[in-house]
Amino acid sequence: MTFEWALKENNINKEDLTIDTSIAFASMQGAFVGGIGDFVTLFEPNATQVEKEGFGYVVASVGELGGIVPYTSYSARKSYIEENSNVIESFDKAVNMGLTFVLENDSETVAKSISSFFPDTSLNDLIKVIDRYKEIKAWPNSTIFKEESFNHLQDIMINANELDEKVPYEDLIYLK
Repeated sequence: MTFEWALKENNINKEDLTIDTSIAFASMQGAFVGGIGDFVTLFEPNATQVEKEGFGYVVASVGELGGIVPYTSYSARKSYIEENSNVIESFDKAVNMGLTFVLENDSETVAKSISSFFPDTSLNDLIKVIDRYKEIKAWPNSTIFKEESFNHLQDIMINANELDEKVPYEDLIYLK
């Protein structure tokens, strides 16, 4: 959906393209390397791997072109939040500490701290990925889900015909 939004925002009519949504996300890199499509959307470190192996080039970031989109979210029932506020607050604090660490440290420091989670990716490639993400300001500076971002996400969903009309922020976002 964000890719389609980015196309629209750059005056590219998606009807002039063939967008294949039948390929499972985890299979997109292999399909592209195998010759399906002229472009592919990939997360890192997959995009860097395709580039490094000579199968393509990173030409743009959908994350950058799509604007600020709250992509990852964690959901809980209102009753759980009310009954387990200490768990919710601790989780939020931990995520914010991670964001602060990423934002306040250089790419090499961050790469070294996460390298065990990417055993098939070299330290240099992780540094390159983190540099790219820092360059486009991919990480937010807090976990606060702002109304502006929520509305932008809904605009993207409406553009993709996945949502008929916007839902009020206060109806879905639990605020203390």
